[in-house]
Amino acid sequence: MRIAVTGSIATDHLMVFPGRFADQLIPDQLAHVSLSFLVDALEVRRGGVAANIAFGLGSLGLDPLLVGAVGADFAEYEVWLKEHGVDTGAVRVSAERQTARFLCISDEDANQIAAFYAGAMQEAGSIDLWRVVGTWDRPDLVLVCPNDPAAMIRHTAECRRLGLPFAADPSQQLARLDGQEVRDLVSGAQWLFTNEYEAALLLERTGWTRAEVLGQVGTWITTLGGDGVRIDGRHEPTRTVPAVPATDVVDPTGGGDAFRAGFLAGTSAGLSLEAAARLGCVTAASALGTVGSQAYRADREHLLAETARVYGSDAAQEIAPALNGMP
Repeated sequence: MRIAVTGSIATDHLMVFPGRFADQLIPDQLAHVSLSFLVDALEVRRGGVAANIAFGLGSLGLDPLLVGAVGADFAEYEVWLKEHGVDTGAVRVSAERQTARFLCISDEDANQIAAFYAGAMQEAGSIDLWRVVGTWDRPDLVLVCPNDPAAMIRHTAECRRLGLPFAADPSQQLARLDGQEVRDLVSGAQWLFTNEYEAALLLERTGWTRAEVLGQVGTWITTLGGDGVRIDGRHEPTRTVPAVPATDVVDPTGGGDAFRAGFLAGTSAGLSLEAAARLGCVTAASALGTVGSQAYRADREHLLAETARVYGSDAAQEIAPALNGMP
């Protein structure tokens, strides 16, 4: 299955604060916050939601097509992605702006405060999926990830015009989108991805009930952190897949992206939704155990062993065919 992943490509600046953000916030002064956190560590890593997911898909043996905008400083990053199975032929290189930057501070409870500089991503709205489809193999699925809002809206509309199945993953950009924009991005999606907070924000933005959202999408996948994953279908009962327990969270950045890569690799291989979610969970656990969104190594035997340990040997046997194409 050929998946085109559209969205952000960025460099991550990841910092660690040896305390709790909550301890620094004074409830009656939240309207006048002025804080500076002295951090103990700084890691500069490759990131961006689309690039993270494409990296995961490539590491799991698929051949994802990455679609996004970067700066001239992308050359080394591009080599890395190619080495991990990602087709970067549809990436636009800006002549004026640098690749986007993600700056994030994590506290000891894995809470995060972040800022994102769009940079070259501001030009993603000029990328034409018509040209992408005409130049590369036609994708079986287009994943619309956080990106320049104009690009997200354009890519979704182009998927409808081209008859391309698409998945909606608005996540971090929900705060920038108005209700009609969110409704446009979600309507007709084969898959909708959110975390629990984003699910509530999506309902608030759209004004829809959960049932109304499910009337617009094929399946809604909601990650619940340590509580696992909830799977909601239009005409099916809600199902929950537990997370990998006792995961040593070294860095929470990119865990959701790794889950999406594992889940989509599983559905691409024809796995059941529960089996695909289990593969997503063990892939996410691997990512959470490393610093940086693309520092983990997707090892077939490790993934199978973890699946067997957490979900049982039958579950491991079920996902094994999805990992046959891994390098």
